[in-house]
Amino acid sequence: MRGQDRGSEPQHIDFRSGTFHGPVAGKVIVNGCSPPVPSALSALPAAPAGFAGREAELAVLLDGLRPPDASAPADPPVMWAVTGLGGIGKTALALRAAHLARKRGWFTGGTLFLDLAGYDDTPVTPAHAVTSLLHALGVGGIQLPADEIDQYTLYRNVYRSRLAGLADRGERVLLLLDNVCDPSQLLPLLPGSDLHRVLFTSRESHDSLPARELPLEPMSPGDSAALVARALRLRDPDDDRPLREASSVDELTGLCGHLPLALQIAAALLRRRRPRRPVASLVEELRTCADRTDALSSRGVDQYGRTLALAPVFEVSLRRLAPDRARALCLLAQVPCVDYGTDTAAVVTGLDESAVLDVLDDLASAHLVTGERLADDLPERWRIHDLVRDYAAARAAGDPRLAAAGRESRARTRRHFHALAADADRRLQIRTHDPLPRTLADQAAALAWFDTERANLVAAPQWPTEGDADVCVGIALHLAEYLRWRRYFEDWVTVSRTARDIAHRLRDRSAEATVCNNLGGALLRAQRPDEALEPLDRAARLYHLIEDAAGEGRAWNNLGLAQRRSGRVEQALANHLRARDRFRATGYASHEGRAWHNCGLALAAADRHPEAAAAFEEACALHRTTDHVLYGDSLNSLGCALHRSGRTAEALTALRGSVRIREKYDNWYATGQTWNNLALALRTAGLHDEAATARERAAEACARAGITAEIYGHHE
Repeated sequence: MRGQDRGSEPQHIDFRSGTFHGPVAGKVIVNGCSPPVPSALSALPAAPAGFAGREAELAVLLDGLRPPDASAPADPPVMWAVTGLGGIGKTALALRAAHLARKRGWFTGGTLFLDLAGYDDTPVTPAHAVTSLLHALGVGGIQLPADEIDQYTLYRNVYRSRLAGLADRGERVLLLLDNVCDPSQLLPLLPGSDLHRVLFTSRESHDSLPARELPLEPMSPGDSAALVARALRLRDPDDDRPLREASSVDELTGLCGHLPLALQIAAALLRRRRPRRPVASLVEELRTCADRTDALSSRGVDQYGRTLALAPVFEVSLRRLAPDRARALCLLAQVPCVDYGTDTAAVVTGLDESAVLDVLDDLASAHLVTGERLADDLPERWRIHDLVRDYAAARAAGDPRLAAAGRESRARTRRHFHALAADADRRLQIRTHDPLPRTLADQAAALAWFDTERANLVAAPQWPTEGDADVCVGIALHLAEYLRWRRYFEDWVTVSRTARDIAHRLRDRSAEATVCNNLGGALLRAQRPDEALEPLDRAARLYHLIEDAAGEGRAWNNLGLAQRRSGRVEQALANHLRARDRFRATGYASHEGRAWHNCGLALAAADRHPEAAAAFEEACALHRTTDHVLYGDSLNSLGCALHRSGRTAEALTALRGSVRIREKYDNWYATGQTWNNLALALRTAGLHDEAATARERAAEACARAGITAEIYGHHE
């Protein structure tokens, strides 16, 4: 029976009088219009509310989606992939770009959106995806074959021919596919024309696809704060907490790791609290909780129907890893380095460097770690997002085997740092009368290693001890010279205080004395001389108890420096003289020279500049053949004292000698100081052009040291 056009009466055929020799099937074919179906232009979900930041990423994406012109590349990429950690804001960015592109009229053929739910328990199958896209294109009222292969055939015949027709008319289509977990989800859906564009999001990098990748990093602090503020004001325009508690909002965004999903959850928690509860209350909860990823959970769903909970997002990402990759991530999370060199990652995981590189590449592809190269000549570093670290560490803590392996990894890593720090410290402290290129190269390499690992080395003694407390103290001792050299005094204070407590618990008087001496020196250089008095006095007494005359002399020397800074000049001079006598008795000429130098500083503080100059001359005589760096220090101070004593010509000779020495070493603070002192003496001598040049050189050196103010005087 075949019906007529819609609106006419159908014909009726009577088969009752017929004779049939087998089964008969009747078929009705209706020729007419199908009901209206959604058009491609209406297939895009609403733009994300309260979108903030991502200007640079949005510009890159829009540039890739815009219609080609004469200046465009001959073969522009058809596919763009927005990738990144779960919760990083991939969907929001892709939808924002799609809405802007549609608004600008770039895709007159329409925009198709499909959430492939690749990270859900039941991802969208290609068959279901095909059906959705056909309906989105306005192809309704057809019945797909039951066989998937036939469905794909129909898809190619109908969907691609429809897109080809649009391409022939110059009407571009944007296909936006969200949450792609595997290329097999994507490939059957790709259009055949290179005029159209495909934009997809994924938590993983898919290297097999010819797609231009745009990996997303956490948001900037300013954009994170803007996102929270907008989210609160969408609910209540009068919510002024972001203005009243700007510092708490900044701390909150840091605790959320500047991750958009975490920020949205935090905003939802704050919205429920309403203005009666401050932002600081949530900050305190997140700061003190055992696992931030568990605490960052709110009721309800977002505007796209997704649950506002962070832990399940990370759980899915870890579950997709191979077991050995998941184990490696959990071990790295339990060794809380700021970042990891490949050698350190190998130590943490117990793998060789080749094998661990393979693991790190896989974790980076899943966006669970980030690889970065700080400079072309430096090796790659690896970093875990703070919230991923929290989640993986909490998961490991619940697994006795992983927790035990984590403890072993921490101890192994700390021993690794201790051995390398000892070697770098040895190379840093080598000083010769005439510095050789090889020595300087060794020192430069040692400084570069310390610079790269500084944050990890400062933190390592503060990790939970695993029966290796002596290693914690050793790391602190080997850091002292470097931290003094680079003027990281607060780091020096932190690591020395930790090591002092550990050494005291170990009842190791020698180590405690040295750490106390270092702590006092760090506090002194951090401009906290009153705090330095107690640990330095303790150091001197401990050295006396263990009959270490050289150590006692060093402690008296530092104590004298702290006393001078505290206004106790006569006590300071007395202690420097005591230190001088200790060093002279033990034959430490270089240390005796340092004591003479410090006597000069005390005399200069008492305005006894001629006597100070005499003390600095004694220091120079001892340092000239024993320590080139200290010789440069004492020449600098001698020049200052001679200048103050009215002996300008002699001052110029001393200061010029000092700057020649100091420029040979990577100590730009000291070099800038001497150039400034030299500029003053040159001006006194009436050599104004040379003085101006010296001032310029001082500014250059200070800039390299990270100092903006002009610095003068003695080097302590």
